[in-house]
Amino acid sequence: MISAYIVFGASILALLVALFFARKVTSIRVGSIPPSPSDEKLITISSAIAEGAMAFLVREYKVIAIFIAVMAVAIIALLDNPKTPEINEGIFTAIAFVSGAIISCLSGFIGMKIATLGNVRTTQAAKESISKAFRVAFDSGAVMGFGLIGLAILGLITLLQIYTTLFPGDNLRLVVMETIAGFGLGGSSVALFGRVGGGIYTKAADVGADLVGKVEKGIPEDDPRNPATIADNVGDNVGDIAGMGADLFGSAAEATCAALVIGATATALTGNMDALLYPVLISAFGIPVSLVTTFFASVKEGESVEGALKKQLWISTILMAIVMYFVTQKFMIDEFVISDKTITRNGVYLSLIFGLFAGMFIGLITEYFTSHSYKPVREVADSSNTGAATNIIYGLALGYKSTVVPVILLVITIVVSNTLAGMYGIAIAALGMISTIAIGLTIDAYGPVSDNAGGIAEMAELGKEVRNRTDTLDAAGNTTAAIGKGFAIGSAALTSLALFAAFITRSQTAFKEIGKDFGVVELLDPLVFGGLLFGAMLPFLFSAFTMKSVGDAAKDMVEEVRRQFREIPGLMEGTGKPDYKRCVDISTTAALREMIPPGILVLATPILVGFLFGIKALSGVLAGALVSGVVLAISSANSGGAWDNAKKYIEAAGKKGTDLHKAAVVGDTVGDPFKDTSGPAINILIKLMAITSLVFVEFFIHYGGLLTK
Repeated sequence: MISAYIVFGASILALLVALFFARKVTSIRVGSIPPSPSDEKLITISSAIAEGAMAFLVREYKVIAIFIAVMAVAIIALLDNPKTPEINEGIFTAIAFVSGAIISCLSGFIGMKIATLGNVRTTQAAKESISKAFRVAFDSGAVMGFGLIGLAILGLITLLQIYTTLFPGDNLRLVVMETIAGFGLGGSSVALFGRVGGGIYTKAADVGADLVGKVEKGIPEDDPRNPATIADNVGDNVGDIAGMGADLFGSAAEATCAALVIGATATALTGNMDALLYPVLISAFGIPVSLVTTFFASVKEGESVEGALKKQLWISTILMAIVMYFVTQKFMIDEFVISDKTITRNGVYLSLIFGLFAGMFIGLITEYFTSHSYKPVREVADSSNTGAATNIIYGLALGYKSTVVPVILLVITIVVSNTLAGMYGIAIAALGMISTIAIGLTIDAYGPVSDNAGGIAEMAELGKEVRNRTDTLDAAGNTTAAIGKGFAIGSAALTSLALFAAFITRSQTAFKEIGKDFGVVELLDPLVFGGLLFGAMLPFLFSAFTMKSVGDAAKDMVEEVRRQFREIPGLMEGTGKPDYKRCVDISTTAALREMIPPGILVLATPILVGFLFGIKALSGVLAGALVSGVVLAISSANSGGAWDNAKKYIEAAGKKGTDLHKAAVVGDTVGDPFKDTSGPAINILIKLMAITSLVFVEFFIHYGGLLTK
């Protein structure tokens, strides 16, 4: 079973690479010799950001720990397959669930820790050159990228090895893979709270800082006089480091689990562990590919930073396509049968390729609609000439229009992958889309590190030259962050469909085991159609929860910032000292309070629907949520990104403080919860509902449909 050794080796390599980059970043000395007056400010400001970020993470993880304990007990209580008494499915699924949750939390902690150390060192490097600053920010992101995927596949392969050793029979292989799905459920559950809680935190601070600071007081972004600036910079790490990391961790774990469950229904694969573990090998070989790609990450003075980051994506994508051809030839068997469909080795490889390049093209389409280098965002900026209302109208229209091409690309990938390799092909396409996750996450984490570096430079008053360099880095990070969101949404769609396929495949197999015919899911069946409508409504209800939460928290933040400007003597003049900690506490409290209702909605819905109405009604709910959720997520993320960059386009033209700029700031403020809270969190909704359904499928089969029997 050489594949298991390869996965172990790749995971250790990833962790060693993460350690190397971490030491490289932390070895940089903050300050200058001899010390300058700005050194103390650098250290004080960065320490406040780090303290706020870690304090929030600790408090968030305490809440998540309670949820993990309750959910683990529920899994043990509800899952016990009477057909396989030799495996207590509930206990082993709960172990996998807790493992996935802990590793996801650990990944977020590591990423947050290094990001809050890397931001000030990026500022320090920006004193010398943009080239050095770029490399520090990139290396900081690489710790998150390589560390997360290393921990993910190490945890997954360790569980697989233990479970297959304890239960070696081929007839138990499907149940073993089903229990492993708990690993994906654990990771995605943490991602839900990370995305929602982090999104509420960061946008409450951002909206409060913008509305009072920019619009009412007319002071620059990250001005040290603004009491919400520290909370805003903390929020960048909370939402875009811990939140994004947990999101993509969930996608990688869930897509792998879906492929393993579907693959385990094929007798030919269960008899060949190297072929069965092929989905894990995709992520494993993505690690050395991503490592080689990092050697090309450099920027010289005058070169495009954005171009250097996009080059990373292209190089890793092309290298992965080449490497996986040989991996597929070596480890995948000639052909096998799943659900009466014969699947060939080449069909599996081509499915992976379609997913790999579809992700890249979705990212580029996202860039087109969210970068101010192109016509759509410039139209939004121009619409601000007639006020905030037209800015918002144009931004919404842009978001709706931007869904067309990504949806077509997803449809093509789904149809072709299914034709080539059935539902297994769709799962492989989802893995292909995020196979270079180490590089993708590196570039994503680079963004908030650069953004923080700019904020620190502004608050430490390092001068225009340093701020211009950090702004250049940040502008490139905004574009690649939008590309990253496109990747995340596309992979969420394919992952959710793969999990849905695994859910249906497992249901069919389980019904055969108890001597019943599952039949087909009829669209015109009233239960199924009702489920479709109900499922299609859920992303909108979820978005309503999260956006209102941001609004409520932002109102508290606005009132607090106004109070401080009103009551602290000399604050506007720069002689008074703002109370940063109070604003940090407002964001923290609001995020922890408001993330609970959306979490309950997402986790309770599939369990209640499956128990009360049965598997076919639940199938309708999952399909409805997937279809509407993908379109709403793309639209929300792209509208928000366009509003943000329309504002930056106006600022770059030297029109800060004008009525045009104020209208764009209002649009950007409206877009903040779209692009950083509701939009990204919908990814988790559609994935988490599907993985929950897959994990509890045995419960639904034996006890579900209470009201329809």
